[in-house]
Amino acid sequence: MALFVLVCLDKPESLALRMANREAHFAYIGGKPGVLKLGGPFLDANGDMAGSLMIIEAEDLAAAEAFSAGDPYRRAGLFQSVEIRPWRHTAGAFP
Repeated sequence: MALFVLVCLDKPESLALRMANREAHFAYIGGKPGVLKLGGPFLDANGDMAGSLMIIEAEDLAAAEAFSAGDPYRRAGLFQSVEIRPWRHTAGAFP
């Protein structure tokens, strides 16, 4: 297993779309115990949610991409961009 960082930036003016899919997003993550290690939204200048950062554990890059592709936020077309990168924890507290 390996860690991956998902950096997902919302399309402009898409807070309503994010909120409409928020419950499904959390249900999706909750249905995959152990995958999400750390996550939360990026905030814009007004303090509104404007993207997502997730650190997940997956078998390989293909599995990380599959996890991302199944996220209701992504399936709803919320994201302007998604970057998935392998990551290694080396310093600081981490769950």
